[in-house]
Amino acid sequence: MSTMGSSNLQAKLVLLGDMGTGKTSIVLRFVKGQYFDCQESTIGAAFFSQILSLNEATIKFDIWDTAGQERYHSLAPMYYRGAAAAIVVYDISSSDSFTRAQKWVQELQRQGNPYLVMALVGNKVDLETKRKVEAEKGMQYAEENGLFFIETSAKTAENINELFYEIAKRVIKARPSQQTGVNLHNNARISGVRRFCCSV
Repeated sequence: MSTMGSSNLQAKLVLLGDMGTGKTSIVLRFVKGQYFDCQESTIGAAFFSQILSLNEATIKFDIWDTAGQERYHSLAPMYYRGAAAAIVVYDISSSDSFTRAQKWVQELQRQGNPYLVMALVGNKVDLETKRKVEAEKGMQYAEENGLFFIETSAKTAENINELFYEIAKRVIKARPSQQTGVNLHNNARISGVRRFCCSV
């Protein structure tokens, strides 16, 4: 089966994880190359988009960065429903955030989308001296659950681009002819950030 180099894909990608794990920082580093020491908490969800060109296809990610606070949890299905990919983020210096990440993985698995590309991300490797979750632990959990695992630092940009390129490759590979969350289209444009506020 040959893949057309000129095909354009649009894929919905969602970030999930505990508050303060660095989800927004990861997205901002990827989309805008920016990092802020004091990143405000996301309210409801924030929307970004970014285009990646791979040999196999050009992929436009519609990225939903969800709020980590517990009170927004009930809104999460609105964002991950129909997603082509999900990034579940934990903070390597917080055992609790790793436990919560596992709950998110289980919740996504219950959705039963066989084509969903899932990545488990241990963020904040710049805090190595405060590490509470060993890389082996994250890797083992990812392997047992069929996830792609990587450790990143939004602060230093370590592995941020690698994370999104790997997801893009896997989305292209996983795509059946009619995959939910992925649309074939011709005109890909990068749009700016739009914020969505939800009153709960």
